[in-house]
Amino acid sequence: MPLAGLRVIDASSILAGPMTAMVLGDFGADVIKVEHPGGDSLRKLGFKKGEVPLWWKVVNRNKRCITLSLSTPKGQGLMRQLVEKADVLIENFRPGTMERWGLGYDALSQINPRLVMVRVSGFGQTGPHRHRAGFGTGAEAMSGFAHITGEADGPPTLPPFGLADGVAAYHGAFATMFALYERDAKGSGRGQVIDLSIYEPLFSLLGYQTTLYDQLGMVQNRMGNRSLNNAPRNTYKTGDNRWVALSTAAPSIAKRVLGLCGGDAAAEDPRFQTAEGRVQHIAEVDGMVARWIAARPLAEVLDTFEEAEAAIAPVNDIAQIFTDVQFLARPSIVSVPDEDLGQLRMQNVFPFLSRTPGKVRSAGARLGQHNEQIYCGELGLAATDLAQLKSEGVI
Repeated sequence: MPLAGLRVIDASSILAGPMTAMVLGDFGADVIKVEHPGGDSLRKLGFKKGEVPLWWKVVNRNKRCITLSLSTPKGQGLMRQLVEKADVLIENFRPGTMERWGLGYDALSQINPRLVMVRVSGFGQTGPHRHRAGFGTGAEAMSGFAHITGEADGPPTLPPFGLADGVAAYHGAFATMFALYERDAKGSGRGQVIDLSIYEPLFSLLGYQTTLYDQLGMVQNRMGNRSLNNAPRNTYKTGDNRWVALSTAAPSIAKRVLGLCGGDAAAEDPRFQTAEGRVQHIAEVDGMVARWIAARPLAEVLDTFEEAEAAIAPVNDIAQIFTDVQFLARPSIVSVPDEDLGQLRMQNVFPFLSRTPGKVRSAGARLGQHNEQIYCGELGLAATDLAQLKSEGVI
């Protein structure tokens, strides 16, 4: 696998940090998940099957799990031993916490100058908010995302999943690879710190709002599923009560959609020949498309739009995704053997690499499942040492 031989210490919790480690593990890195002896909070979030936490199984797949209290001197000593042979350390304690424990980058880089340390926090390691507790919900609000999401006359809308955490995680993964490339391929031989806030990666994806405001003083507001930049772009209900999503970002697609839904007169209407013109007359354009789609069942809508080479897709729920031929053919969902649940299905590893694809090798492990393997087998502790550390609450 492409990251075989890379060792990652995941000392983070909940979502953004662990997902960064998950991505690296998906492509072959040896990820050691370090949890407090009481367990990561993600084990207690979301739904369970019996006593088995399902969210945990996905986010902490492809990891070996150990317990360790970093607030204890012995725990700090064990972390230093782990860092000696690690390539990457991921942590998401409040800024200053690792330094208070003697585990800041200045100290750890003395042990291992090649270490890349990914520091995940709500607001970054600098600035007046750096010590605030930070979660994805706050990032989705602060970044500007929530302000532009929702109906025009409705409240700001938050996503019903960890969007900001996920976006931050993938930024964390590619930033880690940038640092490793500089260290290894470019030959510096030195690690560095990656300062990864949760709000900034999502902010970076919000289009050209910053430049738009800077140059024209414009503030983008909520428009439901419509777009400031082109029309028609919306969700539409079909005649058999399904929903489809349509976008016409390219002028040629817009022209074909208008011809399909409104005939030649609509396709050639001078008012609709530019994106600006269509947005200016968005209610008329949207209404035309909505009426055409509402008069037909989903299958006919999709087939007709495909013939017209116009971009449209069904709005799937998860049950529909499980039977969607595209998801099945890729395959976008993979079945994983698990000692707690038997076979369980989850999202596959994306994107697909032609020679060295990633793979879900195991689902999230039990609390402390690999303590003996790592502490005794790799750090050289005796079984009696392990028992003593457990009795002291260190592991």
